[in-house]
Amino acid sequence: MTSESQKQEKQVEPLRHPWQSVLHEIIFEADTPTGRLFDILLLISILLSVLAVMLDSIISIRQVHGSLLYKVEWFFTILFTVEYVLRLISVGRPLLYARSFYGIVDLLAILPTYASVFVPGSQYLLVIRILRILRIFRILKLIQYLGEAKLLIRALRASRRKIAVFLYTVLTMVIIFGSLIYLVEGSENGFTSIPRAVYWAIVTLTTVGYGDISPKTPVGQVIASLVMVLGYAIIAVPTGIVTVEMAHAFPDQTVSTQACPQCSAEGHDSDAVHCKFCGAKL
Repeated sequence: MTSESQKQEKQVEPLRHPWQSVLHEIIFEADTPTGRLFDILLLISILLSVLAVMLDSIISIRQVHGSLLYKVEWFFTILFTVEYVLRLISVGRPLLYARSFYGIVDLLAILPTYASVFVPGSQYLLVIRILRILRIFRILKLIQYLGEAKLLIRALRASRRKIAVFLYTVLTMVIIFGSLIYLVEGSENGFTSIPRAVYWAIVTLTTVGYGDISPKTPVGQVIASLVMVLGYAIIAVPTGIVTVEMAHAFPDQTVSTQACPQCSAEGHDSDAVHCKFCGAKL
């Protein structure tokens, strides 16, 4: 009795008008001609808006075309605002979409322009719109690569403790070597404090080697040589950790491009009937 009531409760979905279904198909689906056209036009608009923001940051261009770029910026902001509202309207559960990754990115893509009215200069944060290009995975039928992406994420999560231990070991090493080089070299050779010496150890251990400070004494050069050799030795450690975890991971099933009409979630299995996030029927 309990299982039947739960099943009936799961099947209860917010009522949606026919025009909402049509709007959802255009905005969220890329398998239809209109949906594909909408996404292509959206990507072009995103690229043009990001280009306008980047050009506005160049003083010589802003002095000549500043007024035009300002109008272009507001045009795309209003356009993306309308699009964001339509996305909320077209789904049965708008709050789920608003809290999703794409929902947050879509909101952040329009807020900086409005914030620039009160905080001048914040409009340059609009370059975050470039994150919306991730929708190209759906347009170009690259959604099947989401399975591999999830595999990589799962491997990173599984190896997070080992990587944490590795980073703790590296932190301990740079503190020890930094303290040693500080005692050996001293402030007369540029190592004015232990934090600055630790900075040198980090730069040397990671094989970056800025060269802004370097040991001058023979003992200091021996320590530097040891740190350099250790740097090459530890570079492969995190790669090996993640590779082992990936070998134990298993690829997911093939995913489809179907977006949930209620919460707009994607990445469902190709044979899925219900959304695995909110339970709505696909």
